Parts: sequence; C-alpha cells; structure tokens
Amino acid sequence: MLSTLLSRNFTMQQILAEIMAVLAIVFLILPFHEWAHAFTASCLGDKGIKARGRLSLNPLSHIDPVGALMMLLIGFGWAKPVPVDPRNFKHPKLGMAITAVMGPVANVVAALFGLLVINIVSVTAPDWLYSDGVGSLPLFYQNTPLLFFRLSSGEIPLTILGYFLQFYVTVNLSLAVFNLIPIPPLDGSKVLFLFLPDKAVNFIYRYQFIFFIMLFMLMWRGAFSGVLSSCTNWLLYGLSWLAHLPFAALA
Repeated sequence: MLSTLLSRNFTMQQILAEIMAVLAIVFLILPFHEWAHAFTASCLGDKGIKARGRLSLNPLSHIDPVGALMMLLIGFGWAKPVPVDPRNFKHPKLGMAITAVMGPVANVVAALFGLLVINIVSVTAPDWLYSDGVGSLPLFYQNTPLLFFRLSSGEIPLTILGYFLQFYVTVNLSLAVFNLIPIPPLDGSKVLFLFLPDKAVNFIYRYQFIFFIMLFMLMWRGAFSGVLSSCTNWLLYGLSWLAHLPFAALA
C-alpha cells in the first residue's frame, strides 16, 4: 500500500482494491494461517491449543495490531503466533516442522482459491475484470509473472475486482514464500531445526531475538527480494496452471 502511494503511479481503483485485499488478508487469511498451525498441532497431540483459545477462525483470537498495520503499509504483516508445546508431540522436531509448514500451506490454499475465482470470472463474465469492456478472450495466455492479468493483445485496464484479485493472490503467495525462510521466528526455521542437533536448536532459540533483528536488517537491505520474487513467480505459474485445468476445455 505505502509503496503504491509513494510511486504516485496509481488509480483510486487500485487503492480501494488494495485496501479491501489487505482487510481480507488481515481478517480472514492471517487467522486462517494461524488456525492451520493450531489445528495441525492439536491433531499431532498438543491438546492444550484449544484451551489457549487459538483453535478458532475468529479474527480476534489471532490479530496482532502492529502486524495488521504493517500489512496495510508494506504488504507484509503477521498475526499473533500460536503457542505450541512440542513436548506434547510424539516426535517433537518433526511435529514442530509439520505444524510450522502448514501455515504457508494455508496461504497457498487461499491463493489457489483466488486463482479459481479469477478463472470462474474470466469464463462466465470476463468484462468484470476490465474497465474498458474488453477481455472476452480467456485468460492465462501470457508468459509473464502476472499472466492472469494480461491478454495476448497487451495490457488491459483492470476494474476494482481485477486489482483486488491480483493483490490478494500475490500477497498470499509472497507470505507463503517469505514464511519459509529458515530464519527465526519464521516458519521455515522450524523445518530447519528438524535437521539440526539439539544444541544448535537451543542456541538459536536462546538468541532468537538477535536473529529477528538480523532478519529485519536483511529485509531492509533487500537481501531476499530477488530470491523471494523468483520463488513467488514460480509458485504463481504452477498454481495458475493448476487452477486453469478445470476450465481448459472452455478456453
């Protein structure tokens, strides 16, 4: 949102669509991400999750005000982390890794849902996506990271619905990829711990705050931007292809 405003290259449709998409992510998707952690942990043996009030899709159980504000400003935010006790798992490291990875999986599922909506709209009422009444051709024809918002004739202006879907899908995939970075406190670190000795894991937990500061500094310097962008685009290509399969016969 902030980057869009600073670029001065935006329309009111874009701003309104981004606001609506951020609200959907803050009140629906981030809680879904945390619920996926909680549900998985509960299934694997941590029955105290429900007593902690996190086995719920109620946004009030998960929203972090600062994380929600950051989501609005820079497109990356967070919810309150789910307190998981790995001692309740039969295999603590494996249980934590599975629990952690289910958060990004929830974001991928949410993005796939958005892509399916895009296909449904493009097949049934394509004009809804565009502001100039064109767009009767099926989507998914351009080899570009945002392939579902271009047609072979070139760029076509989007309606507020088109911008909303674009932002919704790309932010979900960006969150999924970002959370898999193997640096604490991100979900990917729990997967990394599966392959590290206990001494190394305890050391990382002890200095987790320092690792968080290092992560923030690296993000500020753009250290991950290239890799994250490439991974997000690859994931987008794959999910776009998958979402389009049921509609291929109608193209």
